[in-house]
Amino acid sequence: QVQLVESGGGLVQAGGSLRLSCAASGSIFSINAMGWYRQAPGKQRELVATITSGGSTYVADSVKGRFTISRDNAKNTVYLQMNSLKPEDTAVYYCDEDLRRSVAHSYLHYWGQGTQVTVSS
Repeated sequence: QVQLVESGGGLVQAGGSLRLSCAASGSIFSINAMGWYRQAPGKQRELVATITSGGSTYVADSVKGRFTISRDNAKNTVYLQMNSLKPEDTAVYYCDEDLRRSVAHSYLHYWGQGTQVTVSS
């Protein structure tokens, strides 16, 4: 069984910073891409950033220059450093890891439970 546990969300004033973490645990053979999504009230879930196993990154235009994604392969953990936060960044943030449990398994997407980020103006 695989579990993704997120941490680091909270309430912050505009212009502040937060660092989200997402650690995968359980039976894990390898992890391909990792990413972060967010969903604001009344809106669809949107992609924020991704990072491949080789370290190549993608960051959405809406957060480019403010958010940075990174990973620690030894800890099966993906991070999202969020700086210069804006009220429109308020959302529930979800991590996603594309991993397989053994050489006999296929890659599947696993999701974290979500962590609330609230940015006050």
